[in-house]
Amino acid sequence: MLNELDLDHFRKIFSKYTKEAFQKLPKLEKPRILDIGCGSGVPTMELARLCKGEIIGIDIDQVLLDCLSRKIEQEGLTNRVKAIKCSLVDIKFPDNSFDIIWAEGSVTTLGVERSLRGWNRLIKPNGFLVIHDEIKHFFKKRHKVASCGYKIIEHFSLPEEAWWEEYYSPLEIRIKELYKKYSNDPDALEVLNIHQTEIDIVKTSPKSFQSVFCIMQKM
Repeated sequence: MLNELDLDHFRKIFSKYTKEAFQKLPKLEKPRILDIGCGSGVPTMELARLCKGEIIGIDIDQVLLDCLSRKIEQEGLTNRVKAIKCSLVDIKFPDNSFDIIWAEGSVTTLGVERSLRGWNRLIKPNGFLVIHDEIKHFFKKRHKVASCGYKIIEHFSLPEEAWWEEYYSPLEIRIKELYKKYSNDPDALEVLNIHQTEIDIVKTSPKSFQSVFCIMQKM
């Protein structure tokens, strides 16, 4: 069912925003990048296309990591892109390991202050942290950035209803098709119901789910 739903197909539309954020960074020859909470690796693979560096994607979900690993092999990138199972609350890489930490969605999981403080040690001096988070979540804690050891270089917001118009609305159309196809399959319907519930929440107030990219530099 997840293969038929193919969430990556809908998520890829946001790769243009990943690209926009990456292009706001200073040019680095071969950056070492840690993608925290990489999931199935849509941003991970975009980062691999945008630079010639080493990208490590970490997540706790082995099913999603397996999906990313298949993409890496299919693209012939096993020499510089890796998918590693790792708890986001216990990242064991040495201090000053990465030029860039990339985090799309994972700040919401851990909380802004905990994420910024915990990840700081992993970033090389004058390295960068790029996050993509809900505006209503991140900007409540924006004042914590400096005390966590960063300065904001730049930020940009996605269009107010981007998540609804570019992701959830097209996804809902696909789900309706699959409801008809699997109307007698309880397991399939259970999966579809989970995603439809999320869609229904966003549909009630699309603008409240607006998100922002924030590019920060370690001080």
